[in-house]
Amino acid sequence: QVQLVESGGGLVQAGGSLRLSCAASGRTISTYNMHWFRQPPGKEREFVAAINEYGGATRYEDSVKGRFTISRDNAANMVYLQMSSLKPEDTAVYYCAADRLLQTLAKRINYWGQGTQVTVSS
Repeated sequence: QVQLVESGGGLVQAGGSLRLSCAASGRTISTYNMHWFRQPPGKEREFVAAINEYGGATRYEDSVKGRFTISRDNAANMVYLQMSSLKPEDTAVYYCAADRLLQTLAKRINYWGQGTQVTVSS
């Protein structure tokens, strides 16, 4: 079992930046693909970004390419999402997730954090 706890969410103005963190416990994350998903108000949970076991490959949803960066520190059991040029449509609950395979469908994810709220004001 892997426990995941997100932090770093909050209220930010459009155009601003925010860095989310995900702390893992129970298992090392070195054998897991790590992901960020988000759920906007009234919408389904959607894929944002993923990074493979060793950090050598990343994948992003088209709307966040060039603005968001996912990274990991396996020695520290940490995953990060650096967000810049934030837009009101980025407002959502952001979830850290882990799986043995890289996933883009939320229903296939095995381990979830509880989420952290990100609100972008205009």
